[in-house]
Amino acid sequence: MTTDNFKEQENNEEVNETQVDEVTEGNVETTDSLPEENTTDSVGTFEVGDVVKGTVYKVEDKFVKAHIEDSDFEGIVPISQLTNKRIERPEEIVSEEDTIEGVVIKVENEEDRKNVIFSIRKLDEANAYEKLQEAKDNDETITGKVMEVVKAGLVVDVGVRGFIPASLLSDAYIEDLDQFEGQDLEVKVEDIESEKNRVILNRKRIVESEKAEERKKQLESLEAGSIVEGEVVRITTFGAFINLGDVDGLAHISELDYSRVEKVEDAVNIGDKVQVKILDVDPEQERISLSLKQAKASPFDSFIEEHSEGEVLEGEVKRLVDFGAFVEVTPGVEGLVHVSEISHEHVATPSDVLKEGQTVSVKILSLDEDSEKVSLSIKETSEKPARDPEPKVYRDDTDDDAPTLGDVFGDRFKDLDI
Repeated sequence: MTTDNFKEQENNEEVNETQVDEVTEGNVETTDSLPEENTTDSVGTFEVGDVVKGTVYKVEDKFVKAHIEDSDFEGIVPISQLTNKRIERPEEIVSEEDTIEGVVIKVENEEDRKNVIFSIRKLDEANAYEKLQEAKDNDETITGKVMEVVKAGLVVDVGVRGFIPASLLSDAYIEDLDQFEGQDLEVKVEDIESEKNRVILNRKRIVESEKAEERKKQLESLEAGSIVEGEVVRITTFGAFINLGDVDGLAHISELDYSRVEKVEDAVNIGDKVQVKILDVDPEQERISLSLKQAKASPFDSFIEEHSEGEVLEGEVKRLVDFGAFVEVTPGVEGLVHVSEISHEHVATPSDVLKEGQTVSVKILSLDEDSEKVSLSIKETSEKPARDPEPKVYRDDTDDDAPTLGDVFGDRFKDLDI
C-alpha cells in the first residue's frame, strides 16, 4: 500500500477529532492541542501515510500509547483507530508490550513534543482491501464472520465490513436470517470499491457450486435398471418430477401406472414417497428418466399365468379409437379388439356399436409375453348368424321387346322339382 493510497483513504474517512483532542489535551504532558491535518502531508521526519511500528507501553480508556521504533517520537492510537470491530475499551484487543503497526494520519513535531497519531484500523483495512481485490480477481473463496443481521442481508467481517444481500445468500429464499448470526461463512467477493468502503459478498455461488458437485456425484452413481426411493416434488401435465436426493428425475405420465392415467394427480401427489425404476441417465444434460409402474410387478405377468388363448372373459371398454377398442380384462391389463373383431357385421366406426364404460364379453386371440400385448375379439364370443340365400334374378339381355316366359311366369315354378 503506497503513501498516496493512504492519503486518499484519509480524505474519504476523517479521524474523530474529538477523541484525538481528548488524548493530546488530557493525557499527554502538553499545553497545545493537535494541529489541523497537515495540508502538506509532511512534517519533520514522518509523513501522513507512512507505516510505523511501535511497542505499547500504556493503555488508557480512549487511546493507546507506543514507543515508535528507531525514533524519539511517541505514537498515539485513538480507540476509534484500533479496529473496525465495535469495542468498549482498548484492552479488548491490545495489551502493554504488544508490537503494533499502523499508518500515520497526523504528525506533531514541535520543540516540546513529538507525536504521531496513527491508525491500526486503516492499515488493516488497506491490507484487507488488497487481499479482497486479489480474491475477486482470482475468484477465490474466503471466510468471514457474520457480525450483524439486518433486514436486507448480513454484515460480515472479512478484514473490513462486507455485506451479503439476502438475494446472494443462497439459491433458495431464506426467511430466517438470524440463524446465521455469529457464524463463519464461505463467500466470494462479488464487488469491491475501496474508495467507498463498499464490499459486496456472494454466498449463493458457493451453494450452487456445491450442489452442482453433489448432483454430478449422484448422477455418476445412478444406474439404469436400479430401483430407488424418491419424493414427488413437482407435477406437470406430462408427468411428475421426483427428487432422488441431489437430483430430480422425470416419470412420464405413461410410466406412472399400468392402468391408463388421464391426469397425473390421479396417480401421485406432491410429497408422496415412491419407489421408482431408473430407465435412463444422461449426466451431461442432467436428465433422469424414471418409472413408477416398472418398479412394481407387472399385472400382465399374473394375467398370462392365469389365462390362455381361446378363453372368454368379461371386460370394460376403456377407449375407442378408429381402428378398434381397448378393453380392460383385469386391473392394469388392456387388450385390443380390432375393428374387424367387434362384430360379424361390418363396423365402420367402433363408436357406432360400442361405448366407453360398457361391459363386453371378449375372447383371447393371442398373448404376446415380450411386448405384453393382448389381442381380443368380441365377435368370436357369439355364433355367426345364418343368412337367407340371395334371390335369383332372371334377366333377358336380348334386344327383343316381346315378353318372355320369365316375364310371364316369374318365379312361380321355382319350387318345382324338375
